[in-house]
Amino acid sequence: MSKYVKTEIKGGVMEIVIARPEKKNALTSEMYQAFVDALARAERDADVHAVLFAAEGDMFTAGNDMEDFALAAGGTVTPKAVPFMEAIAAFPKPVVAAVHGHAVGIGTTMLLHCDLVYIAESARLSAPFMKLGIVPEAASSLLIPMLMGHRKAFAMFALGESMTGPEAVACGLANAALPADEVRAVAGRACAALANVPAGALRAGKGLMRDRDALLALIRKEAVVLTERVQSPEAREVFAAFLEKRAPDFTKLRAAG
Repeated sequence: MSKYVKTEIKGGVMEIVIARPEKKNALTSEMYQAFVDALARAERDADVHAVLFAAEGDMFTAGNDMEDFALAAGGTVTPKAVPFMEAIAAFPKPVVAAVHGHAVGIGTTMLLHCDLVYIAESARLSAPFMKLGIVPEAASSLLIPMLMGHRKAFAMFALGESMTGPEAVACGLANAALPADEVRAVAGRACAALANVPAGALRAGKGLMRDRDALLALIRKEAVVLTERVQSPEAREVFAAFLEKRAPDFTKLRAAG
């Protein structure tokens, strides 16, 4: 278990809290593994009826830790994000998200696999994968265009355009946009209500509403391309620029091509 991921079970709900505010809750391989382990425990525990994702600090998550991405680009480590994507996509019990602040990358795409999402009015969601030299993940290449259409989804992926809390509600990605200090409480009340719904009906109904096998197949297909792109010259330049605190320069790559 990571010190940056806190879990607690109370009232039939497992809370999974991202707790790395000093790094904008950027997610490391260790934290992804902690998510996978927590979801596995929640699935096994008959007393857990729902899972709530929340975060500390002023941001939900800055997405994947760029230093982890840089190591993966050099072949030093294997990213652990994909097992988490598979785990949340296949999780049979209700998942609720309390998004009190900005969410980037997988912080946005993980919401596609949550059953209820409550977001701050001031929060912004972004998924600038192509700008980072990589590609969409977590089945977002299908699910985000389904929600908002190809053109808006492409602008989000390629241009890095973001979405506000109210816009997330308008396109169906979130249930309600609220003042930031109310998000966690409202999400908690939704979890409490879910804990009083027959557990068997929740599992059966959720299973009918989502094609788990198709989502997992797409996540794995995306992961193959993502792994290739992480080690591409374009992505290496993005990660190097981040670590060196400068803007990426693709001119020499274009000249070489």
